[in-house]
Amino acid sequence: MPGVKKTRQAVVIYTRYERFWHWSQAGLIFFLAFTGFNLHGSYDLLSFETAVTLHSYAAITLMLLWIFTTFWNFTTGNWKQFLPFFGIRTPDGKRSSKFIIFLIRVFAVMRYYAYGILKDEEHPFKKTLRRKQNALQGMAYLTFMIFMGPALWLTGIFYLTYDFWNEIPNAGLYLTIIAFIHTAAAFIIIAFAVIHVYMTTTGHTPFHYIKGMITGVEEIELTDVEKAYLEQDHPERLG
Repeated sequence: MPGVKKTRQAVVIYTRYERFWHWSQAGLIFFLAFTGFNLHGSYDLLSFETAVTLHSYAAITLMLLWIFTTFWNFTTGNWKQFLPFFGIRTPDGKRSSKFIIFLIRVFAVMRYYAYGILKDEEHPFKKTLRRKQNALQGMAYLTFMIFMGPALWLTGIFYLTYDFWNEIPNAGLYLTIIAFIHTAAAFIIIAFAVIHVYMTTTGHTPFHYIKGMITGVEEIELTDVEKAYLEQDHPERLG
């Protein structure tokens, strides 16, 4: 807000569970990619039976993680972080005005990564207590959770339970379609993960963002009110 005094302060903005969720999910996704490519015959480091078993157990673990994390996001209110308009304030309060501001922010971040970062420009987004993700990140994560993730685990469930429905008419055709969707979703998520890893190197140093996700600490701007609130109610979050 214009005219409001702000100071930079190291603050724990990523909770222990967020960090556990992040690293567990990343590890499971890359492990699933490893066993999945083995199943597709890209290499033969594991036997087919071993790859199937490991892939299935890892997939079930990831689904359970997503279910629990969804519950955690809603009970803690963290789900708001993924809403496109969260944290956007306009004088008229209209959704159309918020949408325009959201688009401006998305294109500003896209321009930065396409051009500004090469000119050593300052990142257009500043993390706050209310908003930890820029507009482009929020949109990407929302897409991941609403479309890519469910597409992957729903097709995976149908795959695992094929023996229960393999006698219905055209079961073979349905399995082929399910396999295609599952593989396509897997490739999209792998691409998402690779891009995500690359983006972690675009901070002040190559390991700046990685360190933040390990310790949970980021240096952000705080208003006097926000700082007083943390000092009073959450002193442990002040780095």
